[in-house]
Amino acid sequence: MIRPLFLALLLGSAASSAAAQELLIRGGTIYTGVAEQPTAEVVLVQDGRIAYVGPASGVPEIDYAETLDLQGATLFPGFTDGHAHLDGIGWRELTLNLEGSTSVAEAMARLAAWAEENPEGPIVGRGWIETHWPEARFLTAADLDAAAPGRIVLLSRSDGHAVVASSAALAAAGVDASTVAPSGGEILKGPDGSPSGLLVDAAEQLVAGLMPQADPEALREAYRAGFRVEAAYGWTGIHFMSAPWRDIPLLEAMAEAGEAPLRIYNSVTPDGAAALIAGGPRSVADGRIITRAIKYYADGALGSRGAALFEPYADRPETTGLMQITGEEIIPLYEAALRGGIQVATHAIGDRGNASVAEWYQQALNAVPAGDRPHGADVRWRIEHAQILRPSDYHWFKDLPIIASMQPSHAIGDLHFAPARLGDARLDGAYAWHSLVDMGVIVVGGSDAPVERGDPLIEFYAAVARADLEGFQGPDWRPGEAVDRATALKMFTLWPAWASFREDELGTIEVGKRADFSAFSVNLMTAPVADILNGRATLTVVDGVVVYRAESPMRIAP
Repeated sequence: MIRPLFLALLLGSAASSAAAQELLIRGGTIYTGVAEQPTAEVVLVQDGRIAYVGPASGVPEIDYAETLDLQGATLFPGFTDGHAHLDGIGWRELTLNLEGSTSVAEAMARLAAWAEENPEGPIVGRGWIETHWPEARFLTAADLDAAAPGRIVLLSRSDGHAVVASSAALAAAGVDASTVAPSGGEILKGPDGSPSGLLVDAAEQLVAGLMPQADPEALREAYRAGFRVEAAYGWTGIHFMSAPWRDIPLLEAMAEAGEAPLRIYNSVTPDGAAALIAGGPRSVADGRIITRAIKYYADGALGSRGAALFEPYADRPETTGLMQITGEEIIPLYEAALRGGIQVATHAIGDRGNASVAEWYQQALNAVPAGDRPHGADVRWRIEHAQILRPSDYHWFKDLPIIASMQPSHAIGDLHFAPARLGDARLDGAYAWHSLVDMGVIVVGGSDAPVERGDPLIEFYAAVARADLEGFQGPDWRPGEAVDRATALKMFTLWPAWASFREDELGTIEVGKRADFSAFSVNLMTAPVADILNGRATLTVVDGVVVYRAESPMRIAP
């Protein structure tokens, strides 16, 4: 007996209890990600695993199955965000969100409204970026003071590598004209030597103590919000970068309680390195939450001029950026991770940052032979972002090898200011997805949300269009670094699975693999590129359980 299944949003314990023993999915094009059988008409799921993929005529005889009609939507292997910050995504929903603000004036109007609605306590927000503002400048303490007089205000730039603090916040933290920036940080100052309010990279720690400490239930709600947002975008999994070590027990408890509808692969903050290495990789709830990696930082971000470059910034020649760590400090930590069987992911954006990390990886790998590592030579170490490379350094990614974990939306946002920061010559190695893929490098696609919006359709579009959301590319933006659609699909499905050591379970729609699927109203493989941005997620399935379904799929393109 086959009957229709009508499912809407199913999150948390409800999703776990709603699992169908047998689930038949049909009614739309199914892309498997398998070259030998690229499309199928139906997929049959049994006990959370894929039992059949192929033509409708070949479906095995079954006594009972729920039927899920795609209603013309297009089904893919589960999309995985290869680099995101789940806690930040959740907090973005619960705090002042300055995304999309078009000017200093608009951003400050939002702050003033928030301050009026929330009259007590510090004000925390994120998402502003000055590159499109008519004022063409960073926010300052004076801006915040005028919008929220006397309040402690901390507003992070969209990249998370700079925060602007109000005068009250600076005073509370003891930051004044005499304060010396910590190594790897910068305190921007005005003509009179007083802090402007902007603190870059390591200098952000000067005001970290002013951030409101969330109570356990507020933190849990932030993670719930993050899960809701990501499921509705169509992500089935997230590589959670800089996952706070203190939050790992909470995430594991949520998974055990059925409150983690998506797969989470944790790369933890350095304060958890020793404990993770000593205890080894962690996995709970049948692999729903896996903690197996450590995230380190080599440099800062390009937008706030913290990315470490070999040559000075073209638009600020007195600086070459900010390294956050030295080889003497990090190589022993890398070696310890190798001996403990723990994956390493290191943030590097500038060409000097990337070259340094590659050289440090090589030194650590040479110091710890494969025979002294629990997983031998198969370490699958990563560089997160790998944004600005010297072409002469591409070989590191193939030779060592190194996974290049890159976020396509950074390129389509950065194209409006990166040429000014870098000059034309350095754009040859900027956001070089196609060049790395051509060399056989695994390029994992991600969003870096909440730095970016976090929509997989934006990321897929950026990878294949290499143009901003209005279609603008610019004459110097190296269009040849765009990738084809088959490659883009791997960047968000099979290659994140490989980067998390789960390619045998995830990443393609094949018999025996876990039943993780993402469906969209737009056919990513055939629709005009511009139409990709008009689509939306219609279905998200994890382990055969529907964790999100749109009320109406609204198919918009062939």
